Amino acid sequence: MQLAIFDLDNTLIGGDSDHAWGEFLVARDCVDGDRFRSENDRFYRDYQSGVLDIFAYLSFALEPLAQLSRGQLQNLQREFMQEVISEIWLPHAETLIQRHRDAGHHIMIITATNRFVVEPIAARLGVDTLLATEPEEVDGRFTGQVAGHPCFQEGKVVRLQQWLDQHPQYARGEKWFYSDSINDLPLLSQVEHPVAVDPDIRLRDEALSRGWQVISLRGDTEAFASVMDI
Repeated sequence: MQLAIFDLDNTLIGGDSDHAWGEFLVARDCVDGDRFRSENDRFYRDYQSGVLDIFAYLSFALEPLAQLSRGQLQNLQREFMQEVISEIWLPHAETLIQRHRDAGHHIMIITATNRFVVEPIAARLGVDTLLATEPEEVDGRFTGQVAGHPCFQEGKVVRLQQWLDQHPQYARGEKWFYSDSINDLPLLSQVEHPVAVDPDIRLRDEALSRGWQVISLRGDTEAFASVMDI
């Protein structure tokens, strides 16, 4: 039983859904615009540099979920998919997922972004399993806190192992992991088939030094077809 694991942001989609969601909330006047945008950008720079304090970020990023009603959130979620995610959709990502599906592999997204933001994206991609950072809920409302272990850096290794403990039939099978970010080096280093996808400069250097495959899901069709061999 083989497992094809994908990071989401800047891997399967051509942007960062977490940062884009923050920008979307600012545009919709759902948050204090100047303060929120400044903090959203600061945390994103920390993420790109590999120095993000994940708990400080989640305290910031999950706060709007607690301040808005379920009805408001569902409407915003639908508009976000239509207006933002559709603009950064990558057809080659769907093709790659389908190749793994045709090979009989179990398809998983593992992402640091919270489940509320990414669940509709994962559903559109038709993945089998989504492991995401979980926003805490009490009595049907978000609290603004995180539940369990954040799905970030070494946390992705932890969350994947927890899943494998519950699905032992996949534990010994070969695993692919596709990511763009140096933050995912811990998990990339543990799978049989690590693949850097449109990687940041630090991950590109690391991938080349280790002989890992480097691909793009944003290039032309011919170039994409020539590099993919699963």
